[in-house]
Amino acid sequence: MKRHAKAVWEGSIKEGKGNLSSQSGILDNTPYSFKSRFEDGKGTNPEELIAAAHAGCFSMQLSGFLTEEGYTPESLETKGEITLKDGSITNSHLTLVAKIPEIGQEKFDSLVEKAEKNCPISKLLSTEISVEATLVQ
Repeated sequence: MKRHAKAVWEGSIKEGKGNLSSQSGILDNTPYSFKSRFEDGKGTNPEELIAAAHAGCFSMQLSGFLTEEGYTPESLETKGEITLKDGSITNSHLTLVAKIPEIGQEKFDSLVEKAEKNCPISKLLSTEISVEATLVQ
């Protein structure tokens, strides 16, 4: 399985602007800019999207592990928070509030740790990066 998204950027870093579109269409020329990334401008930004992806991936992975163990979560609410410092993403912090009937704390903690280590986005955040680039004149 492969998924894709596209970013288009026009102009300089501070005055320019861009848009993001995803294969599913949920992002459809969604704006992003210097202001939406580093200030309080309208639009999205890469860190916000990574935070959402990590929170969503982790929640689904945990639900899968819970299901395998015979538990059905009533709700898994995960907040993802990405830290961008000195030009690098230095941390992805997940905050989970879970409602899972009949699970003990030890089992819950074990499955949370397993999900954190095994969700594909957790693995991605320490993966090899490759780029294929073409310059058009």
